[in-house]
Amino acid sequence: MRAEEARAQMLELFPHGFEEVESADGVELVAYTDPSGEERLWQMFGGASGADVEPDWEVRWRDFHKPVEVAGLWIGPPWLDPPPGALTVVIEPGQAFGTGGHATTRLCVELLAENERGSLLDIGCGSGVLAIAAAKLGFAPLTAIDVDERATLATRANAAANGVEVDTRQADVFSADLPEADVAVANITRADVAALAPRLACRRLVTSGYLAADPLEVAGYRQLRRVTAEGWAADVHER
Repeated sequence: MRAEEARAQMLELFPHGFEEVESADGVELVAYTDPSGEERLWQMFGGASGADVEPDWEVRWRDFHKPVEVAGLWIGPPWLDPPPGALTVVIEPGQAFGTGGHATTRLCVELLAENERGSLLDIGCGSGVLAIAAAKLGFAPLTAIDVDERATLATRANAAANGVEVDTRQADVFSADLPEADVAVANITRADVAALAPRLACRRLVTSGYLAADPLEVAGYRQLRRVTAEGWAADVHER
């Protein structure tokens, strides 16, 4: 299995994060989990190896969450100190995807920073990192939608911690009424982007969540720009 595909599946299983260990034979992907998580690994990959971890693993897992700097923003966890004077996005890693460390998140922030400011809709908001980053970049008003209650709770908590206002809603984006916005951002799967686009009322659409090798055509939009990193891609589309 290609490393990019394996990473995508690991993100689905463990949205709070996992470790990558380089070796001569390839990349080993490691999750700190319980027996139920190990069973999910077996089902997804057809095999997995397990080992007991040291008693202080609850603290040591923090070592895997590194801050990133993108588009003039410092994005990191609350236990790390940002550089003096930095424009910060502080995200508590939890049960919702999105700490800023993944390439798709960084690429979306990069593309948002290039767009004219206005209202923004974050689709599949996860931790709220993209909506919060957009707020720090000057977008307003902001709406964030996710079908998962854990994601909406995480977004509200992270938005409050960062001192920004985000209208956060729990809804199925494939059936709910979606608000108009100047820009929509969707860090989801390629198939979901294609299915969702006809339902959107936005001037521009920023998308990611798929591999650089995968082409993407969005009905009703033309592609303006593509950026890539670590085998992942993000695109800007204009209606």
